[in-house]
Amino acid sequence: MKPPSRTADGLLLVAILGGMFLAMLDQTIVGTALPRITQDLGGGELYTWAVTAYLLTSTITVPLYGRLSDVYGRKPLLLTGIAVFLVGSALCAAAQDMNQLIAFRAVQGLGAGALIPLSLALVADSVPPERRGRTQGAVGGVMASSYVLGPYLGGVFTDQASWHWVFLVNLPVGLAVLAVIWRHLPAGARMPDAGRPDYAGITVLTAAISALLIGLTMKGVDGHVWSDPVVTGPIALALVLLVPFLMIERRAAQPIMPLRLFRNRTYTLVSIASFFSAFCLFSAVVFLPRYFQEALGHSASTSGLLLYPLMVAMVAGSLLAGALLSRTGRSRIWLAAAAVSAAVGSLLFTRLALDTSLQVMSLWMVLIGIGIGPMLSGLTLVIQSAVRPADLGTASSNITFFRQIGGSVALAVAGSLYADTLGDHMGRGLHQAQAAATAAVIPGLAVVGALATLAAVAFLPPPRTAAATAPTRDSPLTSRA
Repeated sequence: MKPPSRTADGLLLVAILGGMFLAMLDQTIVGTALPRITQDLGGGELYTWAVTAYLLTSTITVPLYGRLSDVYGRKPLLLTGIAVFLVGSALCAAAQDMNQLIAFRAVQGLGAGALIPLSLALVADSVPPERRGRTQGAVGGVMASSYVLGPYLGGVFTDQASWHWVFLVNLPVGLAVLAVIWRHLPAGARMPDAGRPDYAGITVLTAAISALLIGLTMKGVDGHVWSDPVVTGPIALALVLLVPFLMIERRAAQPIMPLRLFRNRTYTLVSIASFFSAFCLFSAVVFLPRYFQEALGHSASTSGLLLYPLMVAMVAGSLLAGALLSRTGRSRIWLAAAAVSAAVGSLLFTRLALDTSLQVMSLWMVLIGIGIGPMLSGLTLVIQSAVRPADLGTASSNITFFRQIGGSVALAVAGSLYADTLGDHMGRGLHQAQAAATAAVIPGLAVVGALATLAAVAFLPPPRTAAATAPTRDSPLTSRA
């Protein structure tokens, strides 16, 4: 069989990363467009649900796609996810009211749940262990770019064209990605005795995560506080559902989240680190644009430009960490250094005031970005090196799953802290209060997240050898079905 060309391999890798970029971009690009969307469609009281609907369905489906791809192969699951994502994007652009937009965002999220974990798994499938660090550094750079470019692009499309383009831009890029993957990605191996999917586990996990995210989202909506039943009820239900879920997973032939993986010390510690690293990521990416727009009065697109020090540092940190991990194999020291950098940069934001210069803020953002970047690429590399090749899809999806759950918890806590601090400082004026709220939220969340991440990575065991992690299935970029 004729071997694939280097050009085809490169094109396929770009397409895989492009699909992941689109899925992550849509987590943040809508935020700066939402004010204009609610003006056109009405339903201002449903404002947050346009974001929550996407986050909910994309989070729920992450472990499902990851596990099923380990069993049935990456290609059919990835093609399905891209197709559903594009259909959802087209429907969002055509929405006539907020209820339709929320429903279509949920459809979009159902497809997006495949794009991030399967892209991570395909990179691990395709790249030899000795080169995986550099490649994962590039993956982390793509992730970092999507988080920070989202608010800027959302502002540009809204200011210069129409909010509909926030969704329409996915179509040409997504169709090109779909065509390349259809043409060049091999079908891959599948388990001959896969058995029946874990339908019971899927159902209970879906109900638990839905309840958790709904409860967290209701905090702050219409003035709800943590003690209100609409907040505590769904969260309590999510905790209760953990019991039957664990019982189901212990007995399932093909569990959606294999509990045996948590006996792997590296897997457990990286999952914890991924959860808490989201505190650093989301506090900076969400609340800095809000400060630039509300406290300083900049436009949506300008606020995105002001985030460039953070974005560039995140990309640089991810690439640097990938190269260092690949060259030295010493994950603990570099991940620990990244966590310290994020903690220091976040702590400096306690000094934020309206008269803080952009040059000084840029330095603080660089320290945070250098810390966040390695967490995006390095943690993925460590967890993929610690599991069997047959579990790569599951491991890659679960690190994304825990990061998104951590982000949801962080945003709920941050929203409450922001509102409380804003109210306490209103006597000093609105803009001063907004600066004080930002100065409380970023250090309050990011420092805790960075220190918890530091504690987790400090106990990581030495990495496994490259031979232990060498792929056993055909490499998608080096073979054809």
